Amino acid sequence: MIRMSNIYKSFKDKTVLDGINLEVNEGEIFALLGPSGAGKTTIINILTKWIEADSGEAEISVGQNEIGIMLDSGGLYTHLNCLENLDLYARIYDLPKTRPMEILESVGLGGDDAKKAASELSRGMFQRLALARAILYSPKVLILDEPTSALDPGTARSVCKLLQKIRENGTTIFLTTHNMDEALKLCDRVALLFEGKIVKQGNPVEICEEHNALRTVPDLEAVFLEMTGVEL
Repeated sequence: MIRMSNIYKSFKDKTVLDGINLEVNEGEIFALLGPSGAGKTTIINILTKWIEADSGEAEISVGQNEIGIMLDSGGLYTHLNCLENLDLYARIYDLPKTRPMEILESVGLGGDDAKKAASELSRGMFQRLALARAILYSPKVLILDEPTSALDPGTARSVCKLLQKIRENGTTIFLTTHNMDEALKLCDRVALLFEGKIVKQGNPVEICEEHNALRTVPDLEAVFLEMTGVEL
């Protein structure tokens, strides 16, 4: 569903991506983990065609209108309230009038919160609104940049449950995260990214068991530290 083959990218004299190879299968949740500056956002920007790679091939095997994207910028209008933001996109995609409120309720922004202007939202609420916009039209592929980074633990768990439900309905999900517990519980496969290179990829629990067999509880963060010497 998603493929990157021998992707290289530099900015000025700095190599940001150094031979990235990955594949995301249809219907799975795949996470990219790594410290700040590892190249995670650059990978997303190449996949979403915001920037071009210097060399290599990157493709998503569905049309652009079948991809839901949640980036840090959100793609939202701050002068509109939550419901108005989603109503705008619902009209563009000719969705049922009830769809925006259904989605807002699913991410915890129903009731009075739906009437709040985007400019007045907390960072966590803004994050949820951005996710709501990304899943509004049931995309076949969902690309999420740190979808739970500003959320409290309870809301983050709710979002993860929502993502699992979306996957069960056939959506392929590619995300970045710093949350180790989230990656272990949510993802079918992960890739560990360090200094522009993928140092390991596979099932997160199997990776933990392979590199950290003496621990009774798999710890993906410890594996990353063991492999790179860097704490996430």
